[in-house]
Amino acid sequence: MDVERLLDGLRAGNRAQMARAITLVESTAPRHRAAARTLLTALATDAAGTTPAVRVGISGVPGVGKSTFIESLGVQLTAAGHKVGVLAVDPSSVRTGGSVLGDKTRMATLAADPNAFIRPSPSAGTLGGVARATTQAMAVLEAGGYDVVLVETVGVGQSEVTVAGMVDTFLFLTLARTGDQLQGIKKGILELADVIAVNKADPEDPAREQEARVAARELAGALRLVRGHSEWAPPVVTCSGLTGARVDEVWQQVLMHRDHLGAEGVARKRAEQQLDFTWALVRDELDQRLRHNAAVRSVQGDIRSAVLAGELTAPLAADRLLAAYDADQP
Repeated sequence: MDVERLLDGLRAGNRAQMARAITLVESTAPRHRAAARTLLTALATDAAGTTPAVRVGISGVPGVGKSTFIESLGVQLTAAGHKVGVLAVDPSSVRTGGSVLGDKTRMATLAADPNAFIRPSPSAGTLGGVARATTQAMAVLEAGGYDVVLVETVGVGQSEVTVAGMVDTFLFLTLARTGDQLQGIKKGILELADVIAVNKADPEDPAREQEARVAARELAGALRLVRGHSEWAPPVVTCSGLTGARVDEVWQQVLMHRDHLGAEGVARKRAEQQLDFTWALVRDELDQRLRHNAAVRSVQGDIRSAVLAGELTAPLAADRLLAAYDADQP
């Protein structure tokens, strides 16, 4: 890909070039990795001294209504003059490796908004459902002039931990009567959340709205036990992504958290995230080198057969693969 052309397109807000740039940074092909590094270095230079976009991670159990909430929030933000980028990370198909849920199809109104850009991408088996290139994709969106970036995760496993380490504010969506008060404590989710919203509190259904308010009070009580007297007390609010009721209140809590961090706090948090991301890239690069190493490829067929036949344990198999790689190094 022509990196200079991509840069010019991003600076001009060209959506097609933005899509190509995200494709480039998401690619795991060796021929694309050098170009992606050049692009990201140039974007980092451009971003120096500018006001960073608001990065919000949104997670929650499947069925909580993340996509509906994000569409409602996104429409309200674009109406207020913001440019909103959405990275909707889906589970990967075990057959094709592609996106399963297709969140873009469930955000039809927002997808048609000229001030919004939705990028569904398969998680590719990454821990927590967050794609390896999500951090770079956020940088691309910011370079394209998007001042709000929302990252939706699949909401399973350790996705909450992963996304919380990539964004400025972590928003956790939950429902009434799901046991999340206890489950949240067990998973440590209440230690990670900066804002909690009980979704599906529809004003047209007074009983459901009341249940949501009760759940919010219980979660607030659980937070006091788990978090104690921390500097930031995560607010617990109710909303309805379907009707848009009190979604603006959720956003105000996100902005309050950002104000709490301050410019220095946001900069410090992102610097720490970049350090963590550095080691993630190192691990990824080592993984790629191991997989493409000629010595490893020469023995992996035999090792695979031995493992499948029960003749070799996984630890011994791993040792042999690493030994083959080490022996091939100068």
